[in-house]
Amino acid sequence: MIRSIRADSLFPIASPPIRDGVLTFVEETGTVLSLGSYQQGMPDVDTYFPGILIPGFINAHCHLELSHLAGEIPSGTGLLSFLQAVVRLRDFSADLIRSALEAQDKAMWDVGIMAVGDISNKLDTAECKRNSRLRYATFVEFFDFLQPTLMARSVAQYRDVFGAFQPKPGDTLSAVPHAPYSVSEDLFREIDSLNPPDAVVSIHNQETIHEDLLFRNGGGDFPSFFRDFGLDFSAFKPTGKASLYYALQYLNPSRKNLFVHNTLTGAEELASVAAWTRGGAWWVTCPNANLYIENRLPDYRLFLDAKANVCLGTDSLSSNWTLSILDELKTLSRFCSWIPPETLLKWATLNGAEALGMAQTLGSLEPGKTPGILQLYPVSTSGHFLPETRVRRIA
Repeated sequence: MIRSIRADSLFPIASPPIRDGVLTFVEETGTVLSLGSYQQGMPDVDTYFPGILIPGFINAHCHLELSHLAGEIPSGTGLLSFLQAVVRLRDFSADLIRSALEAQDKAMWDVGIMAVGDISNKLDTAECKRNSRLRYATFVEFFDFLQPTLMARSVAQYRDVFGAFQPKPGDTLSAVPHAPYSVSEDLFREIDSLNPPDAVVSIHNQETIHEDLLFRNGGGDFPSFFRDFGLDFSAFKPTGKASLYYALQYLNPSRKNLFVHNTLTGAEELASVAAWTRGGAWWVTCPNANLYIENRLPDYRLFLDAKANVCLGTDSLSSNWTLSILDELKTLSRFCSWIPPETLLKWATLNGAEALGMAQTLGSLEPGKTPGILQLYPVSTSGHFLPETRVRRIA
């Protein structure tokens, strides 16, 4: 069945907004057929939707497998305390873990998300993803905490996880490094060798000042963090630069690379990555997780000035209150109301789809795509998202 619906505004994302717009689509598949301005007497427009119509959201960074940790870790403790808590929180039943992640997979669909870039350290999410209506780019994460003696064990453990995932059609799978402070040189090389040429790679980047201090001069709290876990850190040699530069030595510039969090990323690093990349670089921001863990947001003006590709993620329920991209938009509207709504929506949709390699079908309202169709209402007169803004899935 073909439907034509009308709204206060259409935000196609890849083209300018259309006020008093009409969107025509195939109801059974959600395939967009056409969009344009409403004309008086236009036939077959069956429903009017107040607010704006947009494509479905893309959650470019999530840890679905940590959904059972909702509310278990206090907010505002800083990254190192947060990591210690995640490592030490154990003894959850398999049934509880499965129930939590299945509930959150459904919840993400219900709040308008179409695809997820999801970090996996285990196979807990594999069955859920195969049965999900969401599309997943699964990133199997490797780390050895800069310990060459642990590299072989890490490779064996996570290569087994990587090999056992069987993505459904439309989903993707990559092996990825966790973060500069947790991956040795040899492990970086091993990870890259596991991936096909078109793989998308994700890495956590510059989440805390302690990460940069570690690489600049061996300072900060990471050395004691490693010692608390019984790791020998005596052989580590600082690089004299921010942590990102260590990672750039071993990441493949021909791939799509996603840098996640970027709390401390500055103009110099943005320019360096722009000069380094050949396959494209995307900067994934998770505003609510940044506030939950470090109580700090990146300097988004630097990203806008650099014309950087920014997309949105939620991180996990161990570090966030919800897995909702709309909630991330509300936070950005609250703290950074100078960012235009059109820019925020592009971060939440098309940029994420491009980052995950799914823009052929997702991310924008264009004829032939099946991007999902969402209604956002109410919004402010300037188009910003209000605390009471809600999302309704139309297709």
